Amino acid sequence: MGGFSFAAERPIEKYHKSDILFLISVILLWGLGFFALFICSQNYAQRMFDDSFYFVKRQFITSCVGGVLFLFFLLSDMKLIRKLVSIIVISAFVLCLLTFIPGISVEKNGAARWIRLPFSFSFQPSELVKFGLVLFLANYFDKQERLVNPEEKNVAPCVCVFIIFLVIVAAQKDFSTTAFIACVCILMFVVAGAKIAWLIPFLIVVIPICIIMIFSQQYRIERILGFINPDEFATTLNFQSLAAKKAISAGGIWGQGIGTDLVKINLIPEIQADYIFAGWAEAMGLVGVIFYFAVLGLFVWRGYKSALTCPDRFASFASFGCVSIIFLQSLLNCMVVCGLVPSTGIPLPFFSLGGSSIIVTLAMCGFILNTSRCEDSYEINEKNDENSDGVITILEL
Repeated sequence: MGGFSFAAERPIEKYHKSDILFLISVILLWGLGFFALFICSQNYAQRMFDDSFYFVKRQFITSCVGGVLFLFFLLSDMKLIRKLVSIIVISAFVLCLLTFIPGISVEKNGAARWIRLPFSFSFQPSELVKFGLVLFLANYFDKQERLVNPEEKNVAPCVCVFIIFLVIVAAQKDFSTTAFIACVCILMFVVAGAKIAWLIPFLIVVIPICIIMIFSQQYRIERILGFINPDEFATTLNFQSLAAKKAISAGGIWGQGIGTDLVKINLIPEIQADYIFAGWAEAMGLVGVIFYFAVLGLFVWRGYKSALTCPDRFASFASFGCVSIIFLQSLLNCMVVCGLVPSTGIPLPFFSLGGSSIIVTLAMCGFILNTSRCEDSYEINEKNDENSDGVITILEL
């Protein structure tokens, strides 16, 4: 191809159109989630804080923060994002360590997974770990693929970083998030073309550790027993799960609407968190559930399309990981609410109340949207000559 010149210092990525369908899916998912929180949390918020819009206000504030990060990762050049990968990973590591410091960490339900922020807000570092590890692995995989000599290729360094984060998240008594991060990262290894042989010794070590972790905590054993014998623990372990099923059934085909007919969701403890999908199902019925999965399907389709067609391998790998995180987490949460798998504590992206979740989710969405319009940064000469009239010349691509 011939040379191109532009009259301003703007990366070539800016001249490619973003995926408008993916952007629409993000806006719809955020809007549906915000609306679901509005209709599901009012009664509980009124009882607990004497403010029916307490949770809605907090979600809006954190969504604004997430919106800023969405724009940052959307508008930033991929070369800049690659330079920030180390900072993001180190920041995630330091924030995880802060969860073990009394006074800074916030303990909920016997687990210290959050750090204290001003104005009674908190942040869960393990959410940032998901995004940070995806960026780190994508950057590492891309560098490995560019090595000419096969003998120079080595996955050991990134496996070590991967295991360190798994250990530190597991130490926060967050087994579900640890297992989820492990699955997503292994999926990225497979997609990147890593030899499956390394998984065998890894699984030989990890599987016994997982079994030990499950049976080392009473509440994890109880969750499994409650899943196996739901009726036997109807008033204790499975109260929330059974209440969620009743709410879903009460929704019928068309739903109960958003008025006073929403009775079942009031029986679900902390409906604004992990079980908010049950409230959405009761309010909007089967039609609303189908619409949600249709929008999620649009999100996944356009997200994976951007990831698989992007010529920049770093952006491609990272975007694939980000889409997988949001998609698999959504499916897992819905399966928990429907009683198909034991309770995990994994939130529903865009829907569940949680500043950490919505902030990181929107940041990942900005990155995915950026991927839909970027070129291979390595094919763009980084030593562009600036002409005397201020014109930037892009050498032959």
